[in-house]
Amino acid sequence: MILGEKKSIFGRMSQRVSDALMMRPTIDEDFFEELEEILITSDIGMETTMHIVETLRTEVQANNMTKPGVIKIRLGKIIADVMDKGESQKLCSETPLIILMIGINGGGKTTSIGKLAYKLKQQGKSVMLAAADTFRAAAGEQLAIWGERVGVPVIRHAEGADPSAVIYDAIQSAKAKKIDVLICDTAGRLQNKKNLMDELAKMNKVIGREFPEAHRENLLVLDATTGKNAVSQVEEFGNTADITGIILTKLDGTAKGGIVITIADEYDMPVKFVGLGEGIEDLEEFEPSEFAEGLFDE
Repeated sequence: MILGEKKSIFGRMSQRVSDALMMRPTIDEDFFEELEEILITSDIGMETTMHIVETLRTEVQANNMTKPGVIKIRLGKIIADVMDKGESQKLCSETPLIILMIGINGGGKTTSIGKLAYKLKQQGKSVMLAAADTFRAAAGEQLAIWGERVGVPVIRHAEGADPSAVIYDAIQSAKAKKIDVLICDTAGRLQNKKNLMDELAKMNKVIGREFPEAHRENLLVLDATTGKNAVSQVEEFGNTADITGIILTKLDGTAKGGIVITIADEYDMPVKFVGLGEGIEDLEEFEPSEFAEGLFDE
């Protein structure tokens, strides 16, 4: 993950950790208590915060660490280890692949679909989009605009049509044209949560019946600026769909973004991509080590 010219997304956290280290002649219990506060106010959950702080405390005491720079580097490594999910961190490279994009309205789902389609096409893969969010006004039109911009076909029906019917038609078209990757948009809000989850379950059933040989990814798109509300989305969508990874959007200088560490830790869920801007190329593969280095890049 390359942050380019952007300042570290955790710049304020980094400065606060530096201040906490430099203000003390020794690394004492007051420092660890202040570190807990810094992490929690950066949107990192309590359980994850305690895990990180306890691991650092043990290593500092066992190795008699005293230099602030060394302690900050070790803190970054601990966070990287928490977030590193190995091979599951990467998007499935096998084809044919069906990607079901899940997430609430306003979280950047449609934009992420367009960016991901562009990235896959740049890798030499053939891509098709399915506009299965038929309940939100103009959702199909927005996806069609992205399809035209990226240069990939879009399967869509009239507004209000059965989303699973769109998925069915898209699968038949993708199979006939031997498309490598089919990316399916889904509704982010219906009359109530049960209706929304029922629709997701129905779409998954259609995919399993019509294209059982396809590889699968169910990606949950989360807005970094929503903070702890993102956790409830992981829980709600995870009850219906087997979420294989997270796309974290709007991760720029205004987002604390610590929630991504909590989700990776407490739900053992890989973050696969992060959105760093509005440009078509502003979707980066998530690299835990680079992310952690960026936390304390002064």
